[in-house]
Amino acid sequence: MATRGSRSEKVKRIFQQFDNNRDGGLNRDEMAALVVAVNPRVKFSDEQINAILDEVFRTYGEFIDGEKGLTYDGLLRTYDDGAGDVDRDFDALGLELYPDENKGASIVSEASSSSIAEERITESQRKQRTTAWAGSPHHEIVFDDTWKLVDELEILLKRLQAKQAKTGKFKSDNFDAYSDAGWSRELGPSAELSEKRVYWEETGPDYGIFVKELGALRSRADGARSREEAFDGQMAIGRVLYEHQLFKEALISFKRSCELQPMDVRPHFRAGNCLYVLGKYKEAKEEFLLALEAAEAGGNQWGYLLPQIYVNLGIALEGEGMVLNACEYYREAAILCPTHFRALKLLGSALFGVGEYRAAAKALEEAIFMKPDYADAHCDLGSALHALGEDERAIEVFQKAIDLKPGHVDALYNLGGLYMDLGRFQRASEMYTRVLAVWPNHWRAQLNKAVSLLGAGETEEAKKALKEALKMTNRVELHDAIYHLKQLQKKKVKSKGGANGEGAFVIVEPSKFKTVGEKTTLRQDLGSAIQIRAFQRITRLSRCNVDLLKKEMNEIDVPVSYSGGGGPQKSIRKPNLEGILRRLLRFLKPETFQGAVKAINESILSVLDETGSGRVDLGIFYAVLAPICNGPPNKRKRIAFDALLWRPVNEGSSQIRKVDAVQYIKLLRAIYVPSHGISEILEVHGETDSSMVSFNEFLTMFDDPDWGFGIMSTLLKLENGDRNRHGRRVCAVCRYPVIGSRFREVKSHFSLCNQCYSEGKVPPSFKQDEYKFKEYGSEAEAMKDKCMYFTLQSYKSP
Repeated sequence: MATRGSRSEKVKRIFQQFDNNRDGGLNRDEMAALVVAVNPRVKFSDEQINAILDEVFRTYGEFIDGEKGLTYDGLLRTYDDGAGDVDRDFDALGLELYPDENKGASIVSEASSSSIAEERITESQRKQRTTAWAGSPHHEIVFDDTWKLVDELEILLKRLQAKQAKTGKFKSDNFDAYSDAGWSRELGPSAELSEKRVYWEETGPDYGIFVKELGALRSRADGARSREEAFDGQMAIGRVLYEHQLFKEALISFKRSCELQPMDVRPHFRAGNCLYVLGKYKEAKEEFLLALEAAEAGGNQWGYLLPQIYVNLGIALEGEGMVLNACEYYREAAILCPTHFRALKLLGSALFGVGEYRAAAKALEEAIFMKPDYADAHCDLGSALHALGEDERAIEVFQKAIDLKPGHVDALYNLGGLYMDLGRFQRASEMYTRVLAVWPNHWRAQLNKAVSLLGAGETEEAKKALKEALKMTNRVELHDAIYHLKQLQKKKVKSKGGANGEGAFVIVEPSKFKTVGEKTTLRQDLGSAIQIRAFQRITRLSRCNVDLLKKEMNEIDVPVSYSGGGGPQKSIRKPNLEGILRRLLRFLKPETFQGAVKAINESILSVLDETGSGRVDLGIFYAVLAPICNGPPNKRKRIAFDALLWRPVNEGSSQIRKVDAVQYIKLLRAIYVPSHGISEILEVHGETDSSMVSFNEFLTMFDDPDWGFGIMSTLLKLENGDRNRHGRRVCAVCRYPVIGSRFREVKSHFSLCNQCYSEGKVPPSFKQDEYKFKEYGSEAEAMKDKCMYFTLQSYKSP
């Protein structure tokens, strides 16, 4: 990790290399030469060069010395702000530090015997004892008394660390194996980020003494001669504590600094950083918003900090699960600072998180172009490429991430998943083994290792791996997997093509699948309902009371806008829509909410925003959500109708236009029953039917099994019974325990689970011209049916 001294020397050498006229500034021609030289792989156009130079000279106007151009301090500031990578640029230019530069300076100091010289030596030694941040132009300690506070605090920290190390309570972990969060911990360069996480014991008597002595230092800072000096002292105390990862204590000092100078960006920014590390994402977001407000109010004074504020604000929003909102701020950071590779990486990762894979890959490729050794960007690009179906290229990119960081858990785990999808189970097993070498308690890696070993035909090893996973967690899917493995061993079923242990099967065409009784679900309907039910589970909308949609419609105030076709709409931008979803799904944890937003964006918003404008008709959105929310079916339909009434074209009426009702139902079918495709929607465009429909007429249209959303009755059956277990009965095809409905073939007496029945799979040993199935929602129904059968048989017997 480069020290502040080595960084500044490297920047000085770069500056000298391009200051051709030796006037102490880099004019536009010299700056253009610098930009081109440090980006040898980029072919800049004149327009691009001029745009970059305009941005630099505008943002760093205070460092522009007339016609001379950007000063050395200005170039140093650009690197401090993350606009470039000092080490990368220095190496790209093939420069070297002058080895005797510092040596000469020390000889001069030693030769001098004046009192001034002695004072300079003391000051130099003092700064060397302090962390590197204090030398930064915009972190500089201003008052001499502040240095005394810093020195005393460093002594207290060393004393506490020594005491806790003796008792074994002070711990430090290397985080190099994990993906970097990507955020700017400080206002300075990212090269100063620590790769070790320190854990302090905060409950013992030694820590109590430290806190008491720290309080005395804070009181001294507050008792300074001026408000500015008190601010300087509190900020310095906070910075030292932050560097030593005492985030709670650092936060106290930064909060006090905010009180002393509310319109200074720095204390808000650093308080936000502390809150984020402490897991208080909402409070962190609020502090970053205050920093943003202060930076915008301060004009050019804080303009150079805006990209980093935007980045950290985005990361705090991601911590809350608000990924679409985070994308907005990452874009702002990338626009303000086009060379901010971290902002581009974060943008790409966030876009991937909401299912916009093509845009994600583009942003990640740009980040890698600027920083080729960015392992985390390679890892996320591999995931995006896999999602786009470019698997061979994805393997290369994942491997590059692993080459850059051999213990990269995310890259290893994701590459294992890719190999699993490709059926290369042995390679997948190797990846999961490497994950476990770095993270021994990674139960998902252990479970996937077992599945991959099973796919590779190594049953005994798979069994051992499953048992190890069971030691790590007691989740129900592990018990199901173990039971599945036992069933496969009992039946000695040969896997088809070696695929994940599933038994051999044949797929029967739909016309050969017959149903017995009115209650038995048609195969095609069940397949569609299973997909909708899976969507409900991912989004957790089945836990969202449909009345909340009505409440949102009553409380939210959305201005009317006009679409390209001229019709009035209550449209809303996707990030604002994410805020509504957060209120509807407030019971979800942030990471689960992110998954819900991704599914909704991919399945619903992509259809509603067909023009790619980034805006959605809110009334239609509510109406689309209503049928899959929680609540009685009639209430769901009623609120869907109310949502259509809420739109400006129908507002104030008790009826809706028939064309809107038809369009809505076709949207429902296109979103939830995609086999019908988008073509049905296109048929409606240009319709001129001006007739109106009441709620009862709407219900008739909605429930139509052929042209409406009649699939809802099958969905309700799944909602009410898809957790039912049927004792120890297993599916004759997949050998997993039957959960949900059991479909029993009345002639051959084998049973299928929901999934295999919907896919038309049957065991190859039961070849028939047609198959007749009866559906049982529970074993109680099956026993009742069996008793009735025997009763009928007894009546028939003489």
